[in-house]
Amino acid sequence: MDAEQLKKRSKQFALKVIKLFQRLPKTDESKIIGKQLLRSSTSVAANYRAVCRARSQDEFYAKLCIVVQECDESLFWLEIIKESEIYEGLDLEGLLKEAEELLKIFSSSRKTVKDNKSGNKSTDH
Repeated sequence: MDAEQLKKRSKQFALKVIKLFQRLPKTDESKIIGKQLLRSSTSVAANYRAVCRARSQDEFYAKLCIVVQECDESLFWLEIIKESEIYEGLDLEGLLKEAEELLKIFSSSRKTVKDNKSGNKSTDH
């Protein structure tokens, strides 16, 4: 998957989370958790765009670390929504799967960059 495809995929993830957020119940806990999810998921897409514009390998790595962190946080909030039974729509399962896949992709990329920086050309991800 190339950078442009990942930009589109992370943006679609953010847009789908926005739609989920709009369907959440209007309770205090779902508003708080929903806003946390909204922030982290949109941050995945925004920060990945910044990764693609990095001016150096160090900047690329640092920004990619932020993407991994925000993606993991998004996954956490989606799990909280599911496990607390705040929302149980089918779209939640799809978002959980997508968050897991994106996290694997970005984590693997981060490991590759780190290995390349350290001179370790290991292909064991």
